Amino acid sequence: MDTGGSTDTVDVVVVGAGVAGLAAARHLTGAGLSVLVLEAAGTVGGRMTSEKVDGFRLDRSGRLLCTSYPELARAPGLETLSLRTFSPGVLLHSEGRHHRAGESFQPTAGRRGARRGAALSAVRGTRGALTAVRALASAPRSARPQASHRGRPHPATPGPLGGPADRARLATVLARLAATPPERLLSRPQVSAAQALSGYGVPPGAVEGFLRPLLAALLGDPALTSSSRCADLALHAFATGRLCLPEGGADALPELLAAGLPPGSVRTGVRVTAVSTTSVTTREAGEIGCRAVVLATGARSAAALLPGLRVPAHHAATVLHHTTDEPPLTEPVLLLDADRGGPVAHTAVLSQVDPGRAPAGRALVTSVVLGRPAGPAGPGGTTALDAEVRTHLARLYRTSTSRWELLAVHHDAEAVPAMNVPHDARRPVRVLSGLYVCGDHRGVSGLQGELLSARRAARAVLADAGVRRPLAAGRSLETAA
Repeated sequence: MDTGGSTDTVDVVVVGAGVAGLAAARHLTGAGLSVLVLEAAGTVGGRMTSEKVDGFRLDRSGRLLCTSYPELARAPGLETLSLRTFSPGVLLHSEGRHHRAGESFQPTAGRRGARRGAALSAVRGTRGALTAVRALASAPRSARPQASHRGRPHPATPGPLGGPADRARLATVLARLAATPPERLLSRPQVSAAQALSGYGVPPGAVEGFLRPLLAALLGDPALTSSSRCADLALHAFATGRLCLPEGGADALPELLAAGLPPGSVRTGVRVTAVSTTSVTTREAGEIGCRAVVLATGARSAAALLPGLRVPAHHAATVLHHTTDEPPLTEPVLLLDADRGGPVAHTAVLSQVDPGRAPAGRALVTSVVLGRPAGPAGPGGTTALDAEVRTHLARLYRTSTSRWELLAVHHDAEAVPAMNVPHDARRPVRVLSGLYVCGDHRGVSGLQGELLSARRAARAVLADAGVRRPLAAGRSLETAA
């Protein structure tokens, strides 16, 4: 990225080149304003960055995306982003066996070269989900083969979802959530997500063995202290879309946003020390005049520049990347532990989801631990947590992990802003006329929240500046099944 350039007055200075800041800049430049994005780090992307090690592409965060996120299709600049989708549903490990769950709740797509727009998927997703869950409720159990080690089916067993009647009740709940508009979900009374589980009317086995681990993975919240509204939104997205990842690594998304900005618009390695409605002060480039400032940093960094700004609690996450000769599962599916018998919240063979993330002949297994520190380095250069994770992964994948190689451990103590009750999913983005804040700490955590807050902030900037030009909407992007 450019570290030079003019310090002349611009219309808007955006502080932070994460997804929210870059998306806000794209909206504003599309409306005809001049924008300068300042980033303290040496690269763009914020949480959505990837490390390249020996031909592997290792994401620093373990965030999961859904093709049904509306903002993926609305954000300008993501038209050429290709998303690699997981197999529908998830794979549950329970009592030493693997069980497929939720595959009939999600839209399906062919695995061989199928590509379709995420916007189209979002529009059709609810209708497809409703049809699928009705079919699930009426289908005989024998019609739903379950997966076992290395993707081979085994005879159906009861599993954590219970019998046909229990599965039908779960299908009805997810169908209802899929058919409910997000705006209505956000108007429901709030309790914690953990409390809400008992109110879904789902059998205890499905609650503990499916909904609880799924929500923990989607929300990044192991104790499910998040608002039930956020849990409903997460299940709505899961039921109407497909879990997915950017092809080639998480950094593909912010790099696309940055590439579409005018040359010289993004300056990395520039630390902002003060902000006002008419300027920002930097350590490296002095004062830069502007007509508006958008703070698109994390909540703590934003509060350091704007004392008094609320800093929410955060959930920690640790991402561990391992490699082995052969994939322990041949299907590109997200694996959850219904028994919750170890530290791993969710894991997947990412080289099966996106082959470009690993060199030929190697498998990349990425696992996420929620709410715990990485721990000190131990013998052999590994960590105490890695030893515990390997033991858990051996049970989950039902194979020895003793010869697996640890490629990287990434710990983030503030990986996910907490959305505890009472949670306002539309926290104000306008601090003053000329001073704005965006990021997932202003609404719902995750990529959807970042992109939505960026669009809200851009809209507020344009309204205060008297610019009548509407924000441009992105076109449908590509999903690779």
